[in-house]
Amino acid sequence: QVQVVESGGGLVRTGDSLRLSCVVFGRTPDTYAMAWFRQGSGNEREFVAAAARSAATTFYGDSVKGRFPISRHNDSTLYLQMTNLTTDDTGVYYCVAEPMYDTRCLRDPVEYTYWGQGTQVTVSS
Repeated sequence: QVQVVESGGGLVRTGDSLRLSCVVFGRTPDTYAMAWFRQGSGNEREFVAAAARSAATTFYGDSVKGRFPISRHNDSTLYLQMTNLTTDDTGVYYCVAEPMYDTRCLRDPVEYTYWGQGTQVTVSS
């Protein structure tokens, strides 16, 4: 059984930084395309950032471009370094994974099979 586990959320102030981590467990071989989505108070799911295997390709949502670099440690681990946070970044952040043997980068939530439980990020002014 595949499990996606996020960590690193919390309560911070405007301008602070936070690092989210995600690990996928339970499948061999463990190679995935991975991404972050978030859901704020408006309940719309928003694409944040995605990374192909080995971070060969990365994509960013317009609202986080230049502030939230995404990185991979290996084919089943993903990080999101969030900097210069604003109150608009508040929400539940979900890590997602899709088994992948090439270097495609996926940005549509329907393309991902495995989802984590989410980690809350709250930015106060």
